[in-house]
Amino acid sequence: MNEIRTLLEKFWICKDSDKEGYYRVKRDIPAFQRFAREQLGWKLIQTEHLIKLEKVPAHAEGFMGIREFTEIRDYCIFCVVLMFLEDKEEQEQFLLSELIAYVETGLQGYMEVDWTSFTQRKSLVRVLQYMERLNLLKVYEGSSEGFGQEEKQEVLYENTGYSKYFATSFAEDISDYSSWRDFEKPQEELNADRGHQRINRVYRQLAVCPAMYWETTEDADSLYLKNQRKWVAGNLEENLGGRLDIHKNAAFWMLDEEDCYGKVHPRDAMLPEAVLLLCAEMQKNVASGKWKQDSAENIVLSKREFEEFTWDCRNQWKSAWSKEFREMEQDKFLQVITDYMVDWMLLRRMGDKICICPAMGKLSGVYPADYHIKEETNYEQ
Repeated sequence: MNEIRTLLEKFWICKDSDKEGYYRVKRDIPAFQRFAREQLGWKLIQTEHLIKLEKVPAHAEGFMGIREFTEIRDYCIFCVVLMFLEDKEEQEQFLLSELIAYVETGLQGYMEVDWTSFTQRKSLVRVLQYMERLNLLKVYEGSSEGFGQEEKQEVLYENTGYSKYFATSFAEDISDYSSWRDFEKPQEELNADRGHQRINRVYRQLAVCPAMYWETTEDADSLYLKNQRKWVAGNLEENLGGRLDIHKNAAFWMLDEEDCYGKVHPRDAMLPEAVLLLCAEMQKNVASGKWKQDSAENIVLSKREFEEFTWDCRNQWKSAWSKEFREMEQDKFLQVITDYMVDWMLLRRMGDKICICPAMGKLSGVYPADYHIKEETNYEQ
């Protein structure tokens, strides 16, 4: 399999931190460059220091955010720090106090900055640690974590010069954009459902998202996928491995268990295991007629119905679960389960309702019939 999978897994490959990986990907670029350019419509950036595939998605999803960031403030600070680095030369050193002063000035008029607040200092720490991990900057002396504990902590950093390659370049002017939805509007509205834009949307959705959904049989992207399924499946299999599964209102790019990469569901952990069990019970409810699917194969429940169902399932199986999940409080358990299922496009939140998506019927899990007996034996021991 070619090395485009490495670029899908990582934000970029830096030669100074992964020299072997950098040259391995560089040698393999001719094998996947056409696929990245024509089918995915993504820009490949290659310099003497890094290789980056600009993975612009077909549609914005919640799981695509920076996982280390927990507040909108984190993103605001991050943008200002990127601006700060743009004015610095490569390998130029600077102090944390200098950066802090710039952030305060840059955020004036947008939000209040108070570094005596522990939560605001932690926001900056999260940003700095994320940037360290991506090699956007290096710590020369001191520790970013220290600022979270003490406002007067000083740290000496070095600019790597990679910040100029972080942001995606857009062909159009985005200065008037006010929402993430603006980025999904095609440059040429009349050609949005034809040509390369449609091809790119289909390949991008299948390559980076757990599922591709459509509401009607007239959906342009689904029509292209169904008509060109042989070519789409062949191109994806050749470059990414796996297989294409197409259903009435959904499509999935499924990886082989022995040839997975990136983040996968399910994996060997308690949370995915619990979700597999929930999906099995959901499938039973559909098969028995207890739950009805709409024309797009979705199931809409009230939030209360979904939470009661989930908690009942938890009580049924908790004896076989880890201590953390057995003892987890109800509100936290429901939040963890729902967040995970939303990220994997198994669910959508709709105000006071929960929409169960077609992906729910794709995978499931069951315990052996005698697992209760085994558990009782273990407790007796």
